[in-house]
Amino acid sequence: QVHLVESGGGLVQPGDSLRLSCAASGFTFSNVAMSWVRQAPGKGLEWVSGISSQSVRSYYADSVKGRFTISRDNGKDTLYLQMNSLEPEDTALYHCVRGANRATIQTPPPGQGTQVTVSP
Repeated sequence: QVHLVESGGGLVQPGDSLRLSCAASGFTFSNVAMSWVRQAPGKGLEWVSGISSQSVRSYYADSVKGRFTISRDNGKDTLYLQMNSLEPEDTALYHCVRGANRATIQTPPPGQGTQVTVSP
């Protein structure tokens, strides 16, 4: 059974940074591309960033390009999202999912997500 546990969210001010983590189990993590998605209050699921199984390629939504960095540690079965220069528009519940991009991500997200709130 696929198990994804997100952590690292919090309440921060605009311009601050956060690092999200996603601990994976129940499948061979190193064989699977992964993504971060988010859902803001009252809005649909938005794909944020993806990474190939061996970190050869990474992909970003235009809204986060240059501010967010996705990475993974296959030895620890863990996915990360480093978020810098956070904006109020980044406020959302963040989930990790399998798949590298909008066309291939597997939804709905199986985990509970981690809340990121950016507010002055």
